[in-house]
Amino acid sequence: MATVEINGPVVGTALQELLCSDDIVQGSAPSYQICKTIYSYHPIGSKLVDAPIELAQSQARRISVAKGPEDRIRDAFLKEWEALGADKLIANTKRLSRIYGIASVALLTDGEAPSQPVNYQQLFEKTIAFNVLDPLNTSGSLVLNQDPNSMDFQKHAAISVSGKPYHRNRSCTVMNEEPLYIEFTSSAFGFVGRSVYQRTLLPLKSFIATMITDDMVSKKAGLLMAFIKQAGAIVDGLMAMATGIKRSLLKYAVVDNVLSLGVDDRVESLNLQNLDGAFGNSRKNILKNIATGAGMPAVLIENETLTEGFGEGTEDAKTIARFVDRFRAEMNPLYAWFDLIVQHRAWNPNFFKAMQREFPEEYGSREFNEVFFEWKESFTAIWPNLLEEPDSEKIKVEDVKFKALIAFLEVVVPMVDPENKTAMIQWAVDNMNVNKLLFPTPLEIDPEALLEWVPPTAVEEPGEPKPFAAQDAYSEAVKRLPVRKAIGRRAA
Repeated sequence: MATVEINGPVVGTALQELLCSDDIVQGSAPSYQICKTIYSYHPIGSKLVDAPIELAQSQARRISVAKGPEDRIRDAFLKEWEALGADKLIANTKRLSRIYGIASVALLTDGEAPSQPVNYQQLFEKTIAFNVLDPLNTSGSLVLNQDPNSMDFQKHAAISVSGKPYHRNRSCTVMNEEPLYIEFTSSAFGFVGRSVYQRTLLPLKSFIATMITDDMVSKKAGLLMAFIKQAGAIVDGLMAMATGIKRSLLKYAVVDNVLSLGVDDRVESLNLQNLDGAFGNSRKNILKNIATGAGMPAVLIENETLTEGFGEGTEDAKTIARFVDRFRAEMNPLYAWFDLIVQHRAWNPNFFKAMQREFPEEYGSREFNEVFFEWKESFTAIWPNLLEEPDSEKIKVEDVKFKALIAFLEVVVPMVDPENKTAMIQWAVDNMNVNKLLFPTPLEIDPEALLEWVPPTAVEEPGEPKPFAAQDAYSEAVKRLPVRKAIGRRAA
């Protein structure tokens, strides 16, 4: 066992004292300090916590603002998002909640007490900061009420840090899993969620034993066993010296050297091949037990690469994709909290004035609050699918959607009044603008002009359109005709 010597006495490391202790058995609950030690020092500790977060944030959300000039509004939002470091703050908050069972992120504004509510309208003028708080920072304020007749039964409310209360809208608290009735979590100092290490403490301890075994095997793997025949029953000093010279030559012999041994002498390495079966299976089972206890796919902590990529749709990839989708849903409250802050700081009155100068016809006579809430209500942030399809397959899907859109307009538009006809055309244009693969440049129309427009001559209403499948079949049949017949048909 490795030791550290401090001023004479010999002591073990913190990880050895905690995880090599006989007191850790099935059902042992990790304390706050044990959770911190596992995350800081255990080889699997950080992977259990960080791997899902890194995988969930490996793709950026797709931000869309349907109302207004989308590119300008989206770019302002993303610029402020990056300036605040929101992704990192969200990752740190989720990380602490998985380590201890609960964590919070708080917003502080310069010159304002934490107990005062946030004035979002003036937030863009303030100097702000974010603090990510673990259960020890908020201990006493996030115990959760255990009275079943209370409205705040097992619900977290405002936090308090070092005796200073924070207004409810200044913080966002997340738990790892849901609380159980009268189930105290020692690592979180309350009746709250639980650490990701709670069900995995024993296999995490067993994994330390496999590390010690690996260290022993690596040291013994280079051991050579020299079987040297003795000269006689009595070995005098001269013969012992000769045997020592042989051992020394064997020790330092390397490539391109020639070593002479006796006829009956032989050299072998230490036989460790029997360890492979039992020890290898034991290590794999320990990793699987850790993954099972943490509710994660085992491939995430085994460091085994997938036989095929995420785009191939293998079963392992599908399992990981479903796990990431659930994990992203758990992170949505944090993203929603930061979205509101970033929107008020990015789409501020100064930005609105710039938009009025750039788009006077659309925003010149409108009020800031009206436009802001219009942008806010049309704001969407969607996680992309982890199983990304190639662009060729995406275009096929979008092509089917576009054909369905045209078919709907051809059938329904001729039968409705001018107002509904204009609304349907605007709806079709909005759906076309979302499709960036087929139409990179957005289409803009004037609904009011379309509503008042009267065609100069009567326009024949289109009849029932052919199904797209029939049109495609006809086009393919025409392509297969001989060139001579096609030319003759055109001439006729």
